[in-house]
Amino acid sequence: MAQYKAVFFDFDYTLGDATDCIVAGFYHAFQQMGLPQPDYEAVRGTIGMTLENAYTLLSGDSDPERQARFHQLYVDKANPLQVKGTRLFPGAVELLDWLNAQGIAAAIVSTKRRQVIEDILAYQGLSDRVAFCVGGNDAPRYKPAPDAALLALAKAGVEPEEALFVGDTVIDAETAQRAGLDFAAVCNGTTPASAFAGWPHVFVAKDLPDLHRWLEKG
Repeated sequence: MAQYKAVFFDFDYTLGDATDCIVAGFYHAFQQMGLPQPDYEAVRGTIGMTLENAYTLLSGDSDPERQARFHQLYVDKANPLQVKGTRLFPGAVELLDWLNAQGIAAAIVSTKRRQVIEDILAYQGLSDRVAFCVGGNDAPRYKPAPDAALLALAKAGVEPEEALFVGDTVIDAETAQRAGLDFAAVCNGTTPASAFAGWPHVFVAKDLPDLHRWLEKG
């Protein structure tokens, strides 16, 4: 671990699970827009995408105005639910505590809005374990563009070779590659371990305790 001074985590399906809240937001927005309710598992498969891309994938509608309407309807319903309805994955708190004890900055780099993540962390009593959050509203372009990761590097004051990016999707893997960061996958979500074979990575963990053990080994 001597080479890493910071670890950047994606949030959904990496550190936390807000599936039911997210699905409720999709159901509400689709209902309000007069669209058929999407399948639960189909919605799960979009977690990690931008809301606009998820909407288009599930509805077949790429009209920007309707994408924007969906986005707002979703946010109005889902964001308040996520503060109390998000559960952290087993091992998340222990891993954050260990990184802090090692003097390694733990930060979050997500497509989710920063304020939502910060509210979730505050509700969980974890604000002091995370150095900062970079949300999808903080960078010019969403992941897999490297903008958010590069902003995190600047905020942490570290070079790309000194930071590790941890995520659960190939979107995260591509983000890390484009930002020049090492990448470790954690398979808490819908992306199987085999999907990361084609992307540069230093480790593929089955869960957060597995990642923690690997980090401790250095």
